[in-house]
Amino acid sequence: MSSSTSTPPVRAWLESLRPRTLPLAFASIVVGSAIAAWQGSLKPGVALLALLTAGLLQILSNLANDYGDAVKGSDKEDRIGPLRGMQKGLITQAQMKRALIVTVVLIAIAGCSLIALACETPRDVAGFLALGALAIVAAITYTVGNKPYGYLGLGDISVLAFFGWLSVAGTYYLQTLHFDSIVMLPATACGLLAAAVLNINNLRDIESDRDNGKNTLAVRLGPKNARRYHALLLIGAVLCFALFTLFNLSSPWGWLFVLAVPLLWRHALRVLRDPSPAGMRPMLEHMVKAALLANILFAAGVALS
Repeated sequence: MSSSTSTPPVRAWLESLRPRTLPLAFASIVVGSAIAAWQGSLKPGVALLALLTAGLLQILSNLANDYGDAVKGSDKEDRIGPLRGMQKGLITQAQMKRALIVTVVLIAIAGCSLIALACETPRDVAGFLALGALAIVAAITYTVGNKPYGYLGLGDISVLAFFGWLSVAGTYYLQTLHFDSIVMLPATACGLLAAAVLNINNLRDIESDRDNGKNTLAVRLGPKNARRYHALLLIGAVLCFALFTLFNLSSPWGWLFVLAVPLLWRHALRVLRDPSPAGMRPMLEHMVKAALLANILFAAGVALS
């Protein structure tokens, strides 16, 4: 029985929505909120709306990714990663376009509500409206369009910017209404961990991506250097968390994130030692869990400090 006939429509949509990716999107909002709480400026309503907006943006990115890859024919039956609804023929282009439009509308509602609640000056309103529009465009154009940046090896820097710098620093700013450069260390750490998740995904699909003209950074670096790059991403994230804690926190609670280091270490060794794309398939879920644990433990440590 083919996958298209054995997969119910609801499951096909869930496969395209990829709910398992949402916790990582939420993690950066939690980290930014924890730093705001540490400075006595936590605003629960703002944090909740930021979580909703970030989750919807992640869903938009997932749907657009499926749409773009399906239209370009990048995801074929011989790929190691799972096929989604459009690749299986269970979701049409028209249906996916409607889903994308609905998601953009929901993002606009959630984002505007967040801005209305948090921002107090016209400059802040204009700035976050522009950032929101940029985030929507970036989520869609990763794989959609004539020259999607995901096919040019620029996905990693986008993930660092949106899952790290903008998510953490933006969440912090919306609750404190000021910018502090100290937030950029944990923001960079969150972004590097998110980039590591993307890199594992790209290592898994490196052969099919190369054959289909999807020149991700992993394809450009090659399998060996992409694995070394992966280890550097993890080392950089831990170093950023450590520097923030060393220079800003006096409580031992601030070092809670160290409990995630053995998991990250074992993950890095397995990635470096396994040269096969197929070996990266279980590593994707492992990386997501390790990144989530590191972010949550860091946020908890900051909040307890």
